Amino acid sequence: MMVKKTDSQLGLDRISVSLIPKAAEELEALQGKTGLSKTDIVNRAISLYSFIVEEQSLEQDMLLRDQRSGELQRVHLL
Repeated sequence: MMVKKTDSQLGLDRISVSLIPKAAEELEALQGKTGLSKTDIVNRAISLYSFIVEEQSLEQDMLLRDQRSGELQRVHLL
C-alpha cells in the first residue's frame, strides 16, 4: 500500500497569492519561455529576491554587462 505524504510532512508551506494583472501576465509569459511551473517560478523569484536583499544589505552593487558591447549598467531596486 502506498501512503501519500501531506504538505506538512514534506515540509511545504502553501500560500494563496493575488497577483496584479501585469504580474499574472509576466508569470504566464515566464511559463511559456521556461517550461517551469508557476510554483517553480515563484520559488526561484523568492530565492533571487532574498539574494538581492542580502547583497544590498552588504552594500554590494549589482551590475549587468551587455555581452555584445561589454557596457555595464548598475541595477537599482527600490
